[in-house]
Amino acid sequence: MINHTVRVYRSDENLPREEQLAHKIATIAADPVAVDPDVEEMVINRIIDNASVAIASLNRAPIVSARGQAQAHPVTTGGEGGKVFGTDEPVAVEWAAWANGVAVRELDYHDTFLAAEYSHPGDNIPPILAVAQHVGSTGHDLIRAIATGYEVQVDLVKGISLHAHKIDHVAHLGPSAAAGLGTLLHADVETIFQAVGQALHTTTATRQSRKGEISTWKAHAPAFAGKMAVEAMDRALRGQTSPVPIYEGEDGVIAWMLDGKDANYTVPLPESGEAKRAILDTYTKEHSAEYQAQAWIDLARKLGTEHPEVKDPANVKAVVLHTSHHTHFVIGSGANDPQKYDPTASRETLDHSIPFIFAVALQDGAWDHVVSYSPERAGRADTVELWHKITTAEDSEWTRRYHSLDISEKAFGGRVEIELNDGSKIVDEIAVADAHPLGARPFGRADYINKFRTLAEGKVAPEEIDRFIAAAENVASLGAGELGQLNIVASVPLETSPKGLF
Repeated sequence: MINHTVRVYRSDENLPREEQLAHKIATIAADPVAVDPDVEEMVINRIIDNASVAIASLNRAPIVSARGQAQAHPVTTGGEGGKVFGTDEPVAVEWAAWANGVAVRELDYHDTFLAAEYSHPGDNIPPILAVAQHVGSTGHDLIRAIATGYEVQVDLVKGISLHAHKIDHVAHLGPSAAAGLGTLLHADVETIFQAVGQALHTTTATRQSRKGEISTWKAHAPAFAGKMAVEAMDRALRGQTSPVPIYEGEDGVIAWMLDGKDANYTVPLPESGEAKRAILDTYTKEHSAEYQAQAWIDLARKLGTEHPEVKDPANVKAVVLHTSHHTHFVIGSGANDPQKYDPTASRETLDHSIPFIFAVALQDGAWDHVVSYSPERAGRADTVELWHKITTAEDSEWTRRYHSLDISEKAFGGRVEIELNDGSKIVDEIAVADAHPLGARPFGRADYINKFRTLAEGKVAPEEIDRFIAAAENVASLGAGELGQLNIVASVPLETSPKGLF
């Protein structure tokens, strides 16, 4: 890997194109380097993972809406279109990316990478797969493209914090998806460079979508970035250009949206001929909740079994989760969001409330993507009482470990102190979720398949489940025009969207 310094330049400094971050991203996207076998294995795992969480959400309102919008844009000319999860119908490629992107993100249940910034790198897959279906790519090309998307997003996440300036993390997804599309299409460096710049320019937005009363836009935001990446690539292929330099310009993203004119970032990128392996640094979710909640759910389940008395709020005086800056200020009590303690809050808000999540997991010894968020479960009196006794506190060591680039010590948990009314105290800690590569039960292929089978059961016919799994595991051998096999057709009726403009 090569560490690239990124800073703001005055217009009269005339930063050469080859030294711009967007051009360096384009260069690695155009590099025809082979995909390592373990990377290919993980790409397949994540194709399965994305499909599992998408199929589980097919009749949730945001997906119904996005699917309705996509179905209003049938394929007309220029290619085969992309397939929409749950149906067998192709639609215009950018709208397939949109609908499937919303379906993948809705339950907040797919993979993650956290460093200077946050990310769900699996969000790269819907736009890349839609375009691959549209142009008749091979499975081999798809794998290479997904490896690029993951590489670029993870590397940007390692180097550039967006949330510090309240910019939503999908601003790293637009460029990464555009880069992945460049790899897929065997585009030249200049074309990819222009697409990356356009994708970034159109996908910068504030983090209000993840603050306070969290709305359904949380699921739409990454899908919008993927759709913009598809459209940016289309424009770039037609010879259209983008703002230059998009990152480093004196009126660019860094100067006015991030650290300003004195900023200095370091972004690692593979050198020429170096394999793209960043996907191996990412991790999926066993539970449908914000990633920083994964380890806490596992610890809560353990404590509820070992100390059943803590399930009853009558026995508990206070619970403090000592954790990282992010967990405390984004999904903990440090956010100062009263909605995080409101039993009538939206699912999206409860998903970003670690006090709520810890209370339910502690009492139930389990976590379910539907039941755990239901109004009945959130409103249960003893849960609300326990929930309101749970707070978070930032611990500098857990913050340091959270931001560490050493995967062996990087941590997303913390230490819990439960003070009981009899004066005794229960203290325990967890660093990573059980499903994490360094956790108690790391996810492997069998776990990804089990997750898919579990979430698809009752929604997809058994033979369709088997067919999809076989296609996904054999994706490297799928020929040109065969990537429609990575779509899934539901066996249950799909709800229709209220009428909009389209």
